Amino acid sequence: MLDTFSGNIRPHSIEDEIKDSFLSYAMSVIVSRALPDVRDGLKPVHRRVLYAMHDLGLQPNRPYRKSATVVGEVIGKYHPHGDSAVYDTLTRLAQNFSMRYPLVDGQGNFGSVDGDPPAAMRYTEARLTRMATEMLRDISSDTVNFVPNFDESQRQPEVLPARYPNLLVNGSDGIAVGMATKIPPHNLGEVIDATVALIDDPELDDEDVARHIKGPDFPTGGVIVGLRGIKDAVTTGRGSVRVQARAHTEQIKGNRTQIVVTEIPYQVNKSYLLQKIAELVKERKLDGISDLRDESDRNGMRIVVELKREAIPKVVLNNLYKHTQMQQSFGVNLVALVGGVPKTLSYREVLKHYVAHQFEVVTRRTRYELERAQARAHILEGLLIALLNLDEVVATIRRSRSVETARNNLMKNFKLSERQAQAILDLRLQRLTAMERQKVEQEHKDLREKIEYLESVLADEGLVYGIIKDELAEVRAAYADERRTAITAEEGVDFEIEDLIAEEEMVISISNGGYLKSVPVNTFRKQGRGGIGVAGMELKEGDYIDHLFITTTHHYMLFFTNRGKVYRLKVHQLPRMGRTAKGRHIANLLPFAQGERIQTVIATKEFDEAAYLLFATKNGIVKKTNFLEYNTPLKADGIIAINLADDDELISVREVSEGADVIMVSRNGKGIRFKQSDARPMGRATAGVKGLTLGKDDVVLSMDVVNDDAADLFMITEKGFGKRTALSQFRPQGRGGQGVIALKTDGERGKLKGVRVVRPGLHELVIVSNFGTTIRIDADSVSQQGRAAQGVRVMNLRSGDSVSALAKVAASRSADADGATDELSLEEITGEEEINDSAAGLPEANGSGGGE
Repeated sequence: MLDTFSGNIRPHSIEDEIKDSFLSYAMSVIVSRALPDVRDGLKPVHRRVLYAMHDLGLQPNRPYRKSATVVGEVIGKYHPHGDSAVYDTLTRLAQNFSMRYPLVDGQGNFGSVDGDPPAAMRYTEARLTRMATEMLRDISSDTVNFVPNFDESQRQPEVLPARYPNLLVNGSDGIAVGMATKIPPHNLGEVIDATVALIDDPELDDEDVARHIKGPDFPTGGVIVGLRGIKDAVTTGRGSVRVQARAHTEQIKGNRTQIVVTEIPYQVNKSYLLQKIAELVKERKLDGISDLRDESDRNGMRIVVELKREAIPKVVLNNLYKHTQMQQSFGVNLVALVGGVPKTLSYREVLKHYVAHQFEVVTRRTRYELERAQARAHILEGLLIALLNLDEVVATIRRSRSVETARNNLMKNFKLSERQAQAILDLRLQRLTAMERQKVEQEHKDLREKIEYLESVLADEGLVYGIIKDELAEVRAAYADERRTAITAEEGVDFEIEDLIAEEEMVISISNGGYLKSVPVNTFRKQGRGGIGVAGMELKEGDYIDHLFITTTHHYMLFFTNRGKVYRLKVHQLPRMGRTAKGRHIANLLPFAQGERIQTVIATKEFDEAAYLLFATKNGIVKKTNFLEYNTPLKADGIIAINLADDDELISVREVSEGADVIMVSRNGKGIRFKQSDARPMGRATAGVKGLTLGKDDVVLSMDVVNDDAADLFMITEKGFGKRTALSQFRPQGRGGQGVIALKTDGERGKLKGVRVVRPGLHELVIVSNFGTTIRIDADSVSQQGRAAQGVRVMNLRSGDSVSALAKVAASRSADADGATDELSLEEITGEEEINDSAAGLPEANGSGGGE
């Protein structure tokens, strides 16, 4: 029997057979299943799903189709595997908590961040998103190779054109045989910026790439703590990124605190996280927690951890980070297929391969368009010959006995190609009119110009790269958004983040409603005299800019609150946004208690801009402390800046140096001026001394520093009456006295509402009423009067209305000889040229709440 079949049998050891078979299986998994291609960032199943939906016509402007239709199309034509695997892929592409930029627009239940499974495919519907169309754009223009499907009955793309670097933008996750990949998503705008920079400078190094791509940008937000992992990932393709949930504290009834979590780390199951916290509380591994609730709704995530009265919020939060998935590491392992071979790549190498892919895509598309244009021009040239020799052509056709004879005669008599002759025979009689002839001539002319341009593109690599940059810019303009994941440095390694962040000037604005943001100074272009400005900030009605700075990314911002606490952030930690953005509320950046608000903000770099900080409270207390005492690492929930009595509040903080005076003004119109040296230096956590002795029902309204007598004190009452009084009229006296009359108040004019130190010709005033009416006036337009005067009408108020706020702004700057100014104007910052009944975008003169 063996002799009969000896020709088909060969000896092979079981060891070698297992080795060969396993190697074949491993390579199949690596290449055809688990790893993404570096060019389009997709695994084969993702690519097949998107192409099948494109083939079905499921464009963003078309109706949804059942997901089962898509799954059946993919399985039947391109992916001979189980339907559950294909549907799982489809649902993930539609989940906005899994994909930074979803590629499938799903309708129905596609799962949730709680781990809920999607509905069955017969219930859900899907179509492509606009971002997905950018992955498939020009696929029919011979931009990529097509290969046979599993049974060679269809053809499928080997790779998608991918008009943006999807591997970094949406990331990938897969386990192959003997290797794995785990790539985090990134911000589209940052990745495109880095790609364009690499095109401009092919010698760009990893550090330059890192300056554009700040780090991963997860769809679920969160906070990345530390920069070492990011730096390792950017330069080597491997690194560990520590991600924390975003949390803040809120004060609740009974003098208690609750921790509110609004964002959790990427790929964390919210339901499991809550379950784990509850288990740890039950096992007494987490102390200080009295209640746990999930208050999430369609507006966003909100996990509430209610604390016991004696619990310390920072301690509880640190334990939550330590023992739960509120903090976890994301291990970056950037492995992708390059020419069918798996490689570990740095960010720069990924972008380099992507640019090479785009060069091929644009070149092939240009060549395809050129061939079509040349073919059409060839036909039009034949038609033009026919139209110039119309009578002879008609006669030739009429003399011919058949179509074939007519075609041959045309080719012979007029030296035409077979395609040109056939086009003439197919010509409709209406094309013989003079107007139609002009259309043919114009089309031919346009085509010649197009052919000339396409040939120039193919002959010049620089033009190809220019097209790539232009198309990337179009994608960025259409789809880029702000970062969702914040990045902060670890304690003790602040220098590392500044190594990666260039020192640049920033405009920091904080609105009266608590919205904060930073904008690069170069966002506001230099304009000539009389310019129309740029689009302004979009603040809520009735809100206005209360603090405004021009500082650098390496400066500290000290936030002093009415509770006597100080918080510290680096400028580069503040939300960086566009000039029209409203900003992020300060409660999302700092753990303010209920009722706590910013009173003063001071920018500093070395804590040596002044010798001391001077504090004033509403009960008339002042305290002077060495500025350097605040140069200490602050706790996340702030530190005590001044000890306050239970019924007292901090109203103002000023930088003060030797030789300056202090002026304080109360709501009842009393003012006192004394030398700053009268207040001896004290420690940070002290209460201070008496600065102004107040009468019954009186409180201090303002405190400022006087360096000379060349300024005025502007005051306005609740009823809109105001005046300017020279500071020289306030003679220095001993600290702690009852002061002198600064402005006479009565029932008709009301109590004092706002006080600012202004300088002639340098300041303007913005006054806001409770009804939202806002006016802006030159400080010089208000008459200068003596201390005992009652002032003049500054603002006309409607019945029942009263002044609510006073802000000081810098007057218009002087221009250069060419009519342009290098300094920022109010209009450039806020977009406001005239102030009517809108209170949006009105900046303070400086960040100290109206200081001199």
